[in-house]
Amino acid sequence: MTQRPSLITPVLLAGCAIILISFAIRSAFGVFQIPIQEEFGWLRSDFSLAIAIQNLAWGLGAPIFGAIAERFSDRKAILLGVAFYAIGLLLSAGATTPMQHNLLEVLVGFGIAGTGMGVILAIVGRAASDENRSMALAIATAAGSGGQIFGPPLTEMLLQMLGLQTVFVILALAILSTLLVLPALKSPPPSALSQRAEPMGVVLRRTLKDPSFVLIFLGFFSCGYQLGFITAHFPAFVTELCGPIAPGGMLSGLGITTTSALGAVAISLIGIANIAGVLAAGWAGKRYVKKNLLAGIYLGRTLVAAAFIMVPITPETVILFSLAMGSLWLATIPLTSGLIGHLYGLKYMGTLYGVVFLSHQIGSFMGVWLGGRLYDVYGDYTLVWWIGVGVGLFSALVHLPIRERAAPVPA
Repeated sequence: MTQRPSLITPVLLAGCAIILISFAIRSAFGVFQIPIQEEFGWLRSDFSLAIAIQNLAWGLGAPIFGAIAERFSDRKAILLGVAFYAIGLLLSAGATTPMQHNLLEVLVGFGIAGTGMGVILAIVGRAASDENRSMALAIATAAGSGGQIFGPPLTEMLLQMLGLQTVFVILALAILSTLLVLPALKSPPPSALSQRAEPMGVVLRRTLKDPSFVLIFLGFFSCGYQLGFITAHFPAFVTELCGPIAPGGMLSGLGITTTSALGAVAISLIGIANIAGVLAAGWAGKRYVKKNLLAGIYLGRTLVAAAFIMVPITPETVILFSLAMGSLWLATIPLTSGLIGHLYGLKYMGTLYGVVFLSHQIGSFMGVWLGGRLYDVYGDYTLVWWIGVGVGLFSALVHLPIRERAAPVPA
């Protein structure tokens, strides 16, 4: 009897560990918004721009690190990413001006690119069997939510006890710890997936001419816009606009007594709900048309965001929004990466996903930067929130014309 390939492998576990820690740190930057503003007296847009630059650098770095992994080795790409990440965080501990943070977030952004979804999902995708690939990608994506669960509240707790500088150093040490699992990342090299090597440039030029690839690229913009804005600004949004937490209530009994604590916990709740959402997307991606699933997810996000901004902001609505948005949060990633692998093959999946992810990060840059800029102009986040609703609806529509069929990929 032929033994069925295992879903849980050392490659999957190691990839999950790296993504978990990388995303725990990345998702905590929004918690720094108010402490940095209070310590240095900056405008909200100053540190928002730094986070926006981080996201843009992440997007620019994604195809670069994907190409490094495919040209040299996965481990070298991750090692370089860890180095960028740690150096950027360590130097941030001594940064005292907006310009310094802006420049250092370029390093952090490249670090996230080297330790994030683009590189890790390509490794996991190559190592998984055809039967298990969709769920393996979903599990690796869900690991990012695992980091999001404890990253913001842990960072919030550290900021209550320690100075900003010390917290940056602790985060740098955390990303360096991912090197311990690096030896376990063994998967077939990209060249082993094809009997006849086809140059990357040829594949890239052909793919960029495909209207379906262009639509995937455009559709991923709103995912980045919404995730970037909420991750960077939602803790401050909740801190300033949410109604008071009732003494003696459930939240108070759990130790959540301030709206700043609720803002950090809200990001964690998004992460918790997202684990279920991502695993459900991985299950569904194996059974249903991926482009239709993606259109449905974007439509769901649009409706949830529109409903939330139209009701009073209370602890209860914050929790409900976090759980609803969380169930749709990163569910797009295993479906988008799986769709790219299905249409264009696995050999250059890391690079092609990196190109699409650039659109995601351009959207993230806009969401983070506009959040801070429009807050400084209007004193609230209402306009930038409604822009997110609009781009979400746009993404739901542009996924519908995608031709989900296997593209002719030379052997």
